[in-house]
Amino acid sequence: MKNCLIWLLCLFAGQQILAQQFTLSGTISDSSNNETLIGASVYVVETKSGTTTNEYGFYSISLPPGTYTVKITYVGFLDQQQTVTLNSNTRQNFKVSSDSQQLSEVVVSSDNPKTNIRKPEMSVNKMTVAEIKRMPVVLGETDVLKSILSLPGVTNAGEGASGFNVRGGAADQNLILLDEATVYNSSHLFGFFSVFNSDAIKDLKLYKGGIPARYGGRVSSVLEIYQKDGNSNEFHASGGIGLISSRLMGEGPIVKEKGSFLVAARASYAHLFLKLTDNDNSAYFYDLNTKLNYKLNDNNNLYLSGYFGRDVIDINDNFNNKYGNTVLNLRWNHLFSEKLFSNLSLIYSDYYYGLNLDFIGFNWDSGIKNYNIKYDFKHYLSDKFKLFYGLNAIYYDFNPGEITPSNETSGVIARTLEQKHAFEPAIYLEAEQELGSKFTVNYGLRYSLFYRLGAQSYNLYANDQPVVYNSELGLYEKADPIGTREYSKGETIAHFNNLEPRASVAYEITSDQSVKASYNRTTQYLHLISNTSSPTPLDVWAPADNYLKPQIQDQYALGYFRNFKDGAYSLETEVFYKKLKNRVDYIDGADLIGNDAIEQVVLPGRARAYGLEVLVRKNSGRLNGWVSYTLSRSEQQTPGGNASGPGINDGQWYKTGYDKLHNLAVTASYKYTEKWSFGANFALQSGQPATFPNGQYEYQGIIVPNYGLRNEERLPAYHHLDISATYVGKPQKKKGWQSEWVFSIYNLYNRMNSASISFRQNEDTGANEAVRLSIFGIIPSVTYNFKF
Repeated sequence: MKNCLIWLLCLFAGQQILAQQFTLSGTISDSSNNETLIGASVYVVETKSGTTTNEYGFYSISLPPGTYTVKITYVGFLDQQQTVTLNSNTRQNFKVSSDSQQLSEVVVSSDNPKTNIRKPEMSVNKMTVAEIKRMPVVLGETDVLKSILSLPGVTNAGEGASGFNVRGGAADQNLILLDEATVYNSSHLFGFFSVFNSDAIKDLKLYKGGIPARYGGRVSSVLEIYQKDGNSNEFHASGGIGLISSRLMGEGPIVKEKGSFLVAARASYAHLFLKLTDNDNSAYFYDLNTKLNYKLNDNNNLYLSGYFGRDVIDINDNFNNKYGNTVLNLRWNHLFSEKLFSNLSLIYSDYYYGLNLDFIGFNWDSGIKNYNIKYDFKHYLSDKFKLFYGLNAIYYDFNPGEITPSNETSGVIARTLEQKHAFEPAIYLEAEQELGSKFTVNYGLRYSLFYRLGAQSYNLYANDQPVVYNSELGLYEKADPIGTREYSKGETIAHFNNLEPRASVAYEITSDQSVKASYNRTTQYLHLISNTSSPTPLDVWAPADNYLKPQIQDQYALGYFRNFKDGAYSLETEVFYKKLKNRVDYIDGADLIGNDAIEQVVLPGRARAYGLEVLVRKNSGRLNGWVSYTLSRSEQQTPGGNASGPGINDGQWYKTGYDKLHNLAVTASYKYTEKWSFGANFALQSGQPATFPNGQYEYQGIIVPNYGLRNEERLPAYHHLDISATYVGKPQKKKGWQSEWVFSIYNLYNRMNSASISFRQNEDTGANEAVRLSIFGIIPSVTYNFKF
């Protein structure tokens, strides 16, 4: 680490003795509302060099003295070209116009989302809201989460399940950030809607690999989403009224061109129609996005953003499930100089999970909270060398569960599982550098620590074995604690530290094609204890300790990237291999609710995933879209470990619950006329692995199924086709009241995809039967969208 710092300081000193250069810097924003643009391209024609804006629309590039032609491009916006004379450090802000506006000084060109050939980013998918809104609309609402499910390497977590899986990883292994704040559950209504209101979203980026050193805490992927800042020019509103849900957003200036606000709300109400049919079941959600920003001066900006959402599921007044996220983030952007940008964030995240089973008089509340401070620096040393560094520290409060009786006749005894606490600090150093005319590299190092803290009574077990193997019964059982150790508040129960190197390289074969490679080591100190076979899974987060070790993953990837016909078509192909240690799996018959000793029902193991991804895009013309295909395998091995015994599936490799051998997605949109446009989305995935009985036996007159090896079978293949049609009555109208009608059909041919298959004995015939649970059939919808 010391040698690395010395080397970087020498590099920095070397930059200072180069030929005299000046810095051109500033922000790029939308001319209509002053919204800053993330990832906008700044290209200098004469030097054939360039850069892109960061998460706050800031750019910086160093050049020798002279006069230059600077070209600004961004998807969905008209290109802008301007001559700049550079004889000193110069601040130059650019305002670009969307392609619906015509300005004489703007150069009109295509807005193709070309694959970035030169940048050492791989296993990364970026989307602006403009791109997402060109995708097929389902239920009248653009959905951020469904947009990433159409990308290679990304699958849904199952019919009726929340979350998503990336490259054979579990849903809890995805770091989901909304304005830098952690979101623990990304879905509403069994995964049918995402928690992200597209009206309030500006930009998203999914890292499936090649994860920069500034991100940590999860091993599979990072989904980074930024909300809009709000219109600082004038007040605007937009929304939609549909059969299932409605939404409304308002934005406007606090102080014109200096500060703005944004408030967006959504709610579903399909459950109200169920009440009219004497149906006692209901499921609905509501959420709220807010954001304030204020420009103190040219060097300082303040942002305050928040999100609140809840899902409520009620079945026959006997089963009630409530869960949701709350996040709050205060950020300060400061520009130390034209080359040094910083961002300080104070973040609060809270995930709540509640369960009421009235038929047994049972209430259950659990959740996780974290308090995060992070300070990031972006140092633009030259146009060929950028340095990123920073630190963050997260304090966790875990509520494993609080049990209370729900009525006076309940036999449940109130008790609260012991609260758990942890502290996770980290520092990172990352560099992006051009090596000659062909190579660009990104390399970095993250150093993370984790402290499991008291106060808590900590179980002790013989030979440190919380799980034991019963050879007579041939199964694993909970071990009885031989004692406990009391830890006082703040005392360290267990601690870990890990170095996480990251590196990626791009080699430009020609201006239209390149090969890229990457390596990542990532560490995750949290485990999600969840019954994922249920449409309303139990979610309990647990910190790493002496029994639940941190998950550590290494990922290798190699890819080929090419643009055709000036970006009209593009091809991205990658192969990847991931290996993970300390991934736990449950013993048979594991009980999760009210368990104050989760270590007694899990066994440690390791996992691996590998595969091939192909993405072919058509980026221009009336018909555009993409086809993505993934061939992959996700497996786990769980030997007996300290608990002895054969392990799960006799210690052999077996398919994880999120293994999908084949994953095909076809997305297309067609602009028929100025008034009519159409969209379609087809998804086909291998069925989820499942465990089915392979026999039965009789015990005291009761037929008991005997189950085979874990995840040896599969559910039927998952597939569906969604279509949509959008009608804009007055497409030329750009001011005042503007509206459109969206007609959509989800699951056009009414495919009854299996959420699960259960086995039982028919009470009338006594015959064995398999019962398939399907949640969504065909769902038509119409929505009226408006803005003014």
